[in-house]
This record gives sequence, structure tokens and C-alpha cells, in this order.
Amino acid sequence: MLPDRNRQDLINRMRRLEGQVRGITKMIEDQRYCVDILLQVSAARAGLQKVGLSILENHTRGCVTTAIKENRGDEMVAELIDVLDRFMK
Repeated sequence: MLPDRNRQDLINRMRRLEGQVRGITKMIEDQRYCVDILLQVSAARAGLQKVGLSILENHTRGCVTTAIKENRGDEMVAELIDVLDRFMK
């Protein structure tokens, strides 16, 4: 579970990304220069990666740490490795 402070920050970031994606759609509709569109797609992808990394960090510091302290570390570490594998693709 995300702390309220982190959660609000992530919500704000996602709202900015929503606007950015809408902007990319408009660029495509307006037949803007391909390179300009690609740069915006790259920026949006980087923004999503940052959101994902923030959630991953929170999960590791919170859920995984708690599981290790409660002797449930092996299953949580296995889950974390699976998530990392998917996240990095």
C-alpha cells in the first residue's frame, strides 16, 4: 500500500502523463512532424518508467521489508524478481 504522500505525488504525475498522451494524440491528428511526435512518446514512456520505479521502490521498502521481518522473505523476493523481470521488458 502506498503512503498518502507518495500516492498523491503519483496521482499528480499520472494526470500530467494523461495530458501528455492526449497531446500526442492531437499531434497525430494534426499531422505534426514525426520526429516531434516520437520525442513526446519517448518523454511519456520515461514518465511512466519513473512512476513504475517509484511504486517498485515503495513496494521494496514497505511490503518486501515487512515480509522479510515476518519470515516470509523467500516468497516475497520471488515475487519481486518476477515483477522486476516484467517491469524491465
